[in-house]
Formats: sequence, structure tokens, C-alpha cells
Amino acid sequence: MRKVKWVFAVTVVLALSGAAHASDEVLERAQGMFKPVPSKPPVITGNPATPEKVLLGKVLFFDPRLSASGLISCNTCHNVGMGGIDFQETSTGHKWQKGPRNAPTVLNSVFNVAQFWDGRAPDLEQQAKGPVQASVEMNNTPEGAVKTLKSMPEYEAMFRKAFPGGKDPVTFENMAKAIAVFEATLITPRSPFDKYLSGKANALNASEKEGLGLFMNKGCAGCHGGLNMGGSAYYPFGVVAKPDASIMKGDEGRFKVTGVKSDEYLFKAPTLRNIALTPPYFHSGKVWSLKEAVAIMGSSQLGIDLAQKEVDRIEAFLRTTTGTQPSVVYPILPASSDSTPKPLLD
Repeated sequence: MRKVKWVFAVTVVLALSGAAHASDEVLERAQGMFKPVPSKPPVITGNPATPEKVLLGKVLFFDPRLSASGLISCNTCHNVGMGGIDFQETSTGHKWQKGPRNAPTVLNSVFNVAQFWDGRAPDLEQQAKGPVQASVEMNNTPEGAVKTLKSMPEYEAMFRKAFPGGKDPVTFENMAKAIAVFEATLITPRSPFDKYLSGKANALNASEKEGLGLFMNKGCAGCHGGLNMGGSAYYPFGVVAKPDASIMKGDEGRFKVTGVKSDEYLFKAPTLRNIALTPPYFHSGKVWSLKEAVAIMGSSQLGIDLAQKEVDRIEAFLRTTTGTQPSVVYPILPASSDSTPKPLLD
């Protein structure tokens, strides 16, 4: 009887040891492919953050008066309370126009190699200038935005504090710099996956670890690796097979920026951080289900028809990338004056 118990105990120990080894192997591979989101925002080269500049950027991010209509702010399309998106296929802009692409999340965007789906803005500062001037978005001009800001004495004071030493600190350039340093604070550390990468093996359950293994083994990490799980390079949408035409929407991607034939249908791989919070998916916003998005990526990008169990496991893993959301208190905006431009609604 004792011998039977001893054999059973040894068998259990060996089984547990094998499972732990397999788990450690997955962790070691993951640590080689991904990095945790840091707990502090990175420093933007040439645009150092100060408390005054971050505060100004935050106020500007929420101010709809930067738009010609007085209705649309940065937060309208990149709602920090909704994972940094607007829950629309494509964003609604000036005069209820619909933009051509889905609004990517602003969260962790500071870690991207460039901004927008086609990478036409090299950094957050340049990105901040785009929507203000786009006729389908905020429909303003640099001169119009500056005129609005200068009409409010409180903004004048905030710009002087954020950009000391300048004779005329209220500029379109400084507006973009301030918004950029605020957006750089919108990072989401301490996700279950980050804890796992940091060595806490039990931060993921068995199904989630299995999904992580599939994510690496099937090739998903080839485009969605690194710190931001994407956002670092451009890839053709439909490497093996083009998705349904309604998903593509005839969008030629990065080709519209470069004019280079080989850039047709190339898009910056989106970050998969907080992906469960940011539907709908793809540049067209035509797919609302994360599981459906996983299946489409398997067939279109990898040439694999994923089994439903595999889709379920990968989705379970992707949900572990949701980090601690930035806590942002809605600011009290500077009061308008008699000289503040009136909304352009017609």
C-alpha cells in the first residue's frame, strides 16, 4: 500500500513539474517577443514634459472650441473613458460627415512608430495638427485655432506657464506640443499580461496561457509583438487572401501617403493593447466581434482556418492585455470671451 502511494505521489510531482516546465517555456518565449508597458510615460525627444505643459495639453484635448463648430474635441473621437476610441465604424466630424477610417485608440499611442493607420504623421505632435485642420473632422485652420485660444485670457496665461521665455507662446505649434505631452501620459500598465511578462506566472489562467501559446505559434506575434503588440511597422492587409470587400472599403492604405506601388493596402499594424475595449476593428471598422477579427486575421494574414477553440483561446489571451486605464478628471475649460469666434454650423 505504501509503495502504491509513493508511486502515485511521484507521478503527481512529475506531472506538475512537466506542466510548470511547459508554462515556463511559454513565459520565456513571451518575454523574448513582448515587453510590459512601463509605469511612467516616456520622454518625448525635443518636447520635454512639465506639469504646466501636461495640464495645458489636457485642457486642449477636451476643448471643442478648437473645432470650427465648437462641438468636436480630440476626446470626441478618442474618448479616454472608452479605451481611447469613439465606438463608431468611422468617426463623425464637421456637419456630421463620416471620416474614411476607424479612429485608432489614443492609449499607448506614444509607443507607435508613427500615427494614423497609414503613418502619415511621424509623431503625436504632428498627429495633433491633422484633425484640427481636416475638413471632415474639426474643419479649422491654424490661424482660426490660434485666434480662438488668444481670445481667452486664461489660455494666454496657461501657454506662458507651459512655454516660458517665449514672446508669443500661443502658437499652433505649441498647441500641438502640449497635446502631445498629455497624450503621452495616456498609457495602460499593469495588465494581467504585463504581470505575467514580469514573472508572475499565475497572472494568466490555463486558457489564457494556451491562447498566448497559440498567438506565438501561429505567427500572430510576427506583426503584433514588442511593447505595444503592434504599431511598429506596416503590413499588407490580406497577405494570403484579401478579406471581404466591405472590410477593405477600397482603401489603398499607405499608398495614399507614399505613392509607391508596393505600399498598396499596407497599414500600420494596430496595437492590440486593450483590444477588448476598442471595437469595432480594422481600418474600416466593419468588424465588431473580437473573435471574428481573430478568425479573419488567421485566414487573411496567416492562411490558417483557426478552429473555434483556438479562436476562443486567443481571444481569452487578448483580453488579458487590458491594462490600468488612465484616470483623467475632466478639466474646467477657460471661459469664452466676447471675442471668441462663434460656432460655424452652416
